Amino acid sequence: MIPFIDLQAQRARLGQPLEDAILKVVRSGAYIMGPEIAEFERQLAAFGQAPHALSCGSGTEALVLPLMAWGIGPGDAVFCPAFTFAATAEAMPLVGASPVFVDIEGATYNMDPAALEAAIEAVLAEGQLTPRAIIAVDLFGQPADYPAIAAVAKKHGLKLIADSAQGFGCTLGGQHPIHWADVTTTSFFPAKPLGCYGDGGAVLGKDARLHDLLVSLRVHGQAVASDLEGRTFEHDPKYLNMRVGLNSRMDTIQAAVLLQKLAIFPEEIVARNAAAARYAEGLYDVVRVPPVIDGGVSVWAQYTIETEDRDGLAAHLKAEGIPTAVYYPIPLHRQAPYAGYPAPGGLPVTDLAAGKVISLPMHAYLEPPAQDRIVGAIRNYVKRNR
Repeated sequence: MIPFIDLQAQRARLGQPLEDAILKVVRSGAYIMGPEIAEFERQLAAFGQAPHALSCGSGTEALVLPLMAWGIGPGDAVFCPAFTFAATAEAMPLVGASPVFVDIEGATYNMDPAALEAAIEAVLAEGQLTPRAIIAVDLFGQPADYPAIAAVAKKHGLKLIADSAQGFGCTLGGQHPIHWADVTTTSFFPAKPLGCYGDGGAVLGKDARLHDLLVSLRVHGQAVASDLEGRTFEHDPKYLNMRVGLNSRMDTIQAAVLLQKLAIFPEEIVARNAAAARYAEGLYDVVRVPPVIDGGVSVWAQYTIETEDRDGLAAHLKAEGIPTAVYYPIPLHRQAPYAGYPAPGGLPVTDLAAGKVISLPMHAYLEPPAQDRIVGAIRNYVKRNR
């Protein structure tokens, strides 16, 4: 059977150096905040074109931490898509704020800047919530329309988070999302394009004071350098708590794994784009293949097509030993925990996409013969059922 995501092929490529890096941490005993953490943060910031990078416990906490640092909470509105994983919207109730759901573009499945503007105006007109921030998601691996979204954010004085849990490494005009956003967040869940061997996340930012606050919030609100100006505390700063924080430290072993993976990540992005191009060439005339925003480079966390007969195609591919996945069949605005939050104007494009999308096997080690088999199975099914 063809794997949907082949983590073992990547592990085999990394080989003994990966195992040595893990064993080094095990032998060192520095399991929390060991030296690999600082080195990974340094390399991650350099790769992501950001002055600062903070590792943390998960991609969800990566979203929560800047909201906490900005003081976003009850009565505040944060605008995000509903066609995404729950973590994006979950971050807002966790700090007491309200997600406001925004419709997507039909081509890229990313936030529609015009729908965003309309949603903000609707919230302002209603007067019940205060707009504070926007979370744009780099869905399926490609960048959102950051120039347009950032213009809306600037117009309304809102913070902008680039949720790159699926899209870390994507670029638009050669720039990473941090070029437009206040922070970029990501997840290192194992299935992500840059994933570890457990849970982990990161926040990339441009503001030194914000980074200082994130360092504090990551470890229970511990004192940081700016807190200690003009005072003396000659003990571990985690025992001087300046604010309410979290326990959101990344394990050192995960940093060791990610250092090995980051070294080959640029090559893997090239390989993922080659695989995506092979899919597009083989499928463009039988299903809707995903376009990429002009000037954008996707990291192809998923390769997602559209078809009117999704269930039939999925069953056919399963019988052929080809796995598929349906991402977000029930958008967040239609799920019980989020149904009470605003979705101004409804989300018609979101609802339409949720009934049609299906994702195919995608990873950096997807060989042409396996793709030929997938493409052939899809083409045979579509032609037989036209």
